[in-house]
Amino acid sequence: MPFPSGLRALNHRDFRLFWFGQAISLLGTWMQSVGQSWLVLELTNSAFLLGVIGALQFAPILFFSFFAGAVIDRLPKRRLIIGTQTVLLLQALMLSGLAWTGHVRYWHVAALAGLLGTVNTMDMPARQSFMVELAGTEDLMNAIVLNSAAFNGARIVGPAVAGLLVARYGVALAFFLNGVSFVAVIAALLALRTEGRPLPRRGTTLRQEIGEGIRYAVTTPSVSLVLSLLLVVSMLVINHGTLVPLLAREVLHQGARGFGFLMASLGAGALAGAAVLALLGARRPPMALVVVTAAAASAATACMLEVRQVWLAALVLLVIGFAQIVFSASCNTMLQLGVPGELRGRMMSLYAFVFAGVTPIGAILVGSIAEKFGTPMAYGAGGGLGLLSVLVLTARWRHRAKARE
Repeated sequence: MPFPSGLRALNHRDFRLFWFGQAISLLGTWMQSVGQSWLVLELTNSAFLLGVIGALQFAPILFFSFFAGAVIDRLPKRRLIIGTQTVLLLQALMLSGLAWTGHVRYWHVAALAGLLGTVNTMDMPARQSFMVELAGTEDLMNAIVLNSAAFNGARIVGPAVAGLLVARYGVALAFFLNGVSFVAVIAALLALRTEGRPLPRRGTTLRQEIGEGIRYAVTTPSVSLVLSLLLVVSMLVINHGTLVPLLAREVLHQGARGFGFLMASLGAGALAGAAVLALLGARRPPMALVVVTAAAASAATACMLEVRQVWLAALVLLVIGFAQIVFSASCNTMLQLGVPGELRGRMMSLYAFVFAGVTPIGAILVGSIAEKFGTPMAYGAGGGLGLLSVLVLTARWRHRAKARE
């Protein structure tokens, strides 16, 4: 019996296996994210050092994304992802062991965050570009939406469960369960029939292929705008790993449970956004949707400047999560459907670069503002600058479009 229209990508056997395996693994990923942030605050009590962990976790993407994209376009994606997921499993178990024995220090967390970021430099764009081969171009938008739904469903359940576990048993169990969760996605990958083999190359060097991908992104107006919007929103607005624990602890005076609740609110909004996209069923979203949701996420973030109640913080985070997922899923779909197949790995690496690679800059920026001026000011500055940047970039794009006409 086929799945209904809103879940139609699950009719593809390989995507269905991959999706269920990844959904389980993502629960563990969010549990580790909450545990890691709380552990750093317990070890250092420093907003800046928490921002540094975020920077270390995403800095490799900033420096190696272009190289990773060209490599991904040359390798079988299924085998590559099995390798990256195995390393991530070992990273989680190492962190769990250090925490369980009581030997964990800040530099341990920093080093393992750097390892996580290095592996994700290959893993993220490989998984993104693999989806079109698992679900096909017709159902790609639905596949991206379902992937986002799994990610954000895990963002609701994972932090809530992690908050309870951390409060009662400590952070080590959250890290251990994350390690175990990778078994599900590795088993799913081993069962796939799709290899994700690279398309024939034109005999060019790795350096030439990197240059080709960058030139295409810069000279194609729609791709250039999407990547520019992703850049500013990711750097200035999407800093939840740094700001939400500070909001919970310093502004709202909540413990680990309250932190988990706020992260779950963010995930609930994102899950609602994914559900709306699935019901709409559009193959390729309009540019207006990208711009409006980028502006909405920025404006809602700026509103956090005045929030001092837990229920109001949860409500605003719900709105941010909704706008953010519609924005990022729309950007992902536009890039994958709008580029030639042989460039898809490089475009997804550029997507990872601007969506996650600039996070170190944003994490250190907002962490520094929060430490010097307070968490509310960090929210206000990030959201305000993000909204201004979205408006300026969109106005320039429209002006250039009119000039071309």
